[in-house]
Amino acid sequence: MSGIIQLLPDHVANQIAAGEVVQRPASVVKELVENAVDAKATEIKLIVKDAGKTLIQVIDNGLGMNVTDARLCFERHATSKIRHAEDLFALHTKGFRGEALASIAAVAHVELKTKQDQEELGIHIIIEGSKVITQDVAVLPKGTSFLVK
Repeated sequence: MSGIIQLLPDHVANQIAAGEVVQRPASVVKELVENAVDAKATEIKLIVKDAGKTLIQVIDNGLGMNVTDARLCFERHATSKIRHAEDLFALHTKGFRGEALASIAAVAHVELKTKQDQEELGIHIIIEGSKVITQDVAVLPKGTSFLVK
């Protein structure tokens, strides 16, 4: 006799989480702007088309990410904010759950461009339906750009 409880595939779990995190375009803007603030950006540029239904882009001059972090940031429960349970009580940043980018990538086409100041080249990643379509090095300014369609 087989049981009735089963584990959901990752892409289904990501879409369910997306429903919790990405309730409307403003939710995406909130998450991406909070990430820019947490990355110590002093300038944040927001581009929105069709009230966010067609395009949302957040460009910042923050710390940027290395290649490993750029890939990891789209994994569920991946975060730079906590390492231990005790860290939950000492948060001084905006977001920490580590589900926003995975959730956004599960329901949208995402393009990430990011470069750290000390690096010569940055990374350009395109994700569709939680799958990495392309990943290339690129000449970029310091900071991060998230484009969500």
